[in-house]
Amino acid sequence: MSSFCKKTILACFAVLLLMPLLIIGTVSASDQKQYVYDHANLLTKEEIGKLEALADKLGAKRKTDFFIITTNGTNGEDIAQYTGDFYDQYGNGSTAILTIDMKKREVFIAGFKKAERYLDSSRLNSIRNTISSDISSEHYFKAFKTYITLSSKDMGIKPGVNPDLILFKWWFQLIAAVAVAGIAVAVMLFNSGGRVTVNGQTYIDNRTSDVIDQYDTYIRTTVTREKKSSDKDSGDGGGVTRGGSSYSGSRGSF
Repeated sequence: MSSFCKKTILACFAVLLLMPLLIIGTVSASDQKQYVYDHANLLTKEEIGKLEALADKLGAKRKTDFFIITTNGTNGEDIAQYTGDFYDQYGNGSTAILTIDMKKREVFIAGFKKAERYLDSSRLNSIRNTISSDISSEHYFKAFKTYITLSSKDMGIKPGVNPDLILFKWWFQLIAAVAVAGIAVAVMLFNSGGRVTVNGQTYIDNRTSDVIDQYDTYIRTTVTREKKSSDKDSGDGGGVTRGGSSYSGSRGSF
């Protein structure tokens, strides 16, 4: 058999071995979910890839889809309605959507299903306010990355708790951990030096000591009564229903 035939057989054999891997890779790529719909062309392909990967990673952790939509118009619809229609078509379960309309210079963030409870209007306002300066400065990739990161973080904090509390700041948690460790070390060092056995009875001879006199003086008792506050005026903000989908939302201009 000639060397040419041997090389041809080896090449065919290699293709047969690699074919299943090529098919699996093609299927996996086609099955990958799309999270960024950049109709306004605000991002590069590389930036879209990074945002897709981040949304996929954090979305799997929170069991929530994080979508980004950019558009040059909403076909005459209100931006909230446009976002709701997108969810009805592409959403499934817990979902957060950031929509930017470059034509009207509007930005809208919404949470659906589980995300509606965790990303309430207050938290969404905080996220939108955080990214507004980057959007205005046309730093869209940074703004979108921050939106995904903060949304994922808030999805891990119990609803009704302010995520901006100092308790959730990493630097405060670091200081607290160092302080607790320092106290623990101090207690161990203190106990390692032996115990002090001197107390109030050390220098008292109970056989020769006695109570000379005792008396109690009652001055007065004061009782203050306050009216109990009523809870009837307190209330919580709810979600919005539009186009068949209930959601929490935050909108603004840039």
